[in-house]
Parts: sequence; structure tokens; C-alpha cells
Amino acid sequence: MADPVIEAIGLRKTYGDVEALRGLDLRVPAGSIFGLLGRNGAGKTTTIKTLLGMARPTAGRVRVFGLPADEQESSVAIRRRTGFVSEDKDLYDTMTLAQMIAFTRPFYPRWRRDLEAKYLRAFELPVDRTLKTLSRGTRTKAALLLALCRGADLLILDEPTSGLDPAASEDVLQALVRHVAHEDTTIVFSSHQIAEVDQIADRIAIVDRGRTVVSGELDDLRASYRRVQLVFADDAPEPGFRAPGIVRTRRERRVLTVLCDGGADLVVQEARALHPVSVDVTAVTLKEIFLETVAGREE
Repeated sequence: MADPVIEAIGLRKTYGDVEALRGLDLRVPAGSIFGLLGRNGAGKTTTIKTLLGMARPTAGRVRVFGLPADEQESSVAIRRRTGFVSEDKDLYDTMTLAQMIAFTRPFYPRWRRDLEAKYLRAFELPVDRTLKTLSRGTRTKAALLLALCRGADLLILDEPTSGLDPAASEDVLQALVRHVAHEDTTIVFSSHQIAEVDQIADRIAIVDRGRTVVSGELDDLRASYRRVQLVFADDAPEPGFRAPGIVRTRRERRVLTVLCDGGADLVVQEARALHPVSVDVTAVTLKEIFLETVAGREE
């Protein structure tokens, strides 16, 4: 595995009586497209703020580029090497896009004029219009251009396709894939859109209630997770499996369903002793992994 660009261990963040992060762990290898997946309010935005030094953790450790993100001097160095697009796509509305680019460019010595020209063409952006007159999709593309052209080693994008129509979302996602393919960049993007994460991410973390509940390479997760469905002649028995990796079991009349992360063969071996009428083992989609791992979790 490549050295981590981001590493967070036991990250906690409290706002008054609210625990936004409750022991979150995160490891993002260099060169990856990393999807941070979770429901609204799961802790994704707070995680991003701690990575950028915009919020200091209450406890735990977080490092970006090997630097402690909770120290002021280090957080400045981290932001110099990072392009960030917030969920709100904050821009100076009274400027034209050309003025916004000219204003932003001097702050970043590694600014890439070749990428600026490339994304102006690819996104078909109107440089002479004020930003407040642009549609939400065009504003998103403008904000993304400003991040992509900085020569950044890390791009952090908070809900980059929020509110976009399917065509605009596809343009943004494909631009991110092409950027990583051609530039020495790592991308972390948060989303609650499972299909988008599934489409472009090579690694993911599912965050729920301030904790990481699933993480790893997406292909490995697809290979590891299985659903074992047992059908019985009468009501399904109470589950008592000892096999490792069981995530969740569900009984519904004659059917007993087991979701497992590895160990499906062992579950099937144990199930034979229960004399089911049929045993069916199927692969599980990312959407199903997400729904099963966040549904019904206890506080």
C-alpha cells in the first residue's frame, strides 16, 4: 500500500453536547480516489474540516502529508498543497469568472495555466459572466476549475455534485477521473450519493455517527462481502453462527439472511446443520453494504 497522504486515528470532535466525531479512523493512500460515504450528518464535513485545520479535534491524531493537521503552522502548509471545494461552492459573486481566476492565481505559485485553459474548454465556462448569474452546475464547475488548477497534491471535495443534474454530475466525475490519471494527485470526496462513489472511487470509508464502520479497497470489499440466504420448511431458527465476519442477520418467517464480510463458506457449513431447504450465496453491491452497515446501528 502506498504511504498515506491522510491518516486519522481515534478522531473525536465535540461541539458542546454534540459528538460530531466519535473515534473515526481514516487512511488515504497517495494517488487514490477516496470516497467518504455517509448519510447527512454522519460526520463527513467535520472530518474534512479537521483535515484542513479548520476545526481542531477534541481527541485523536490526524496527519496530512505527514504533518499534524491540528497545529497552526502545519495546517497552513497543508492548505498550500491542497485544493478544496466546499459543499456551498463559495465564490465572490460580483466577480466575473475571469476576474475570479485572476484573483486566485497569484496565491498559488504552482498554478497550472495549461489546466486552466483545458478546464475552461472542457467545462464550457463563460469567463465574462459574473458568478452570481451562473447556474448551480456551472458554479460547481467553476469552483472545481479553481481547485484543479492549483497544482495541488491533494484535492478535498465536499459533496461536489450536490444539486447537479445527471449530465453535469457525470461531467464533474469524469473530470476527476481524468485528472488523477494524468496528474500526481490524490482526491478525497465526500458524498451521500452511493452510485457516484461506486463509479469512480478505488477506496472508500463508510462513516456513520462519527465513526468509520467500513473501509478498504472497493474491489476487495466487493470480493469479501456476501449474503447467505437460508430458506427453511418452517419458521427460521434463531441464528447462532460462530463464523467470523458476520455483519448482520435477519429472520423473516421461513427465511434467515446473513450478511458477512468474509467467511461465507464457514457460514454455509454451519447452516447445513440447521437443515435448510435451500442455501443461496450472492455477491453484495456497495449500496447493499452501505445500507446494511448503517441501518439499525446502536448508539
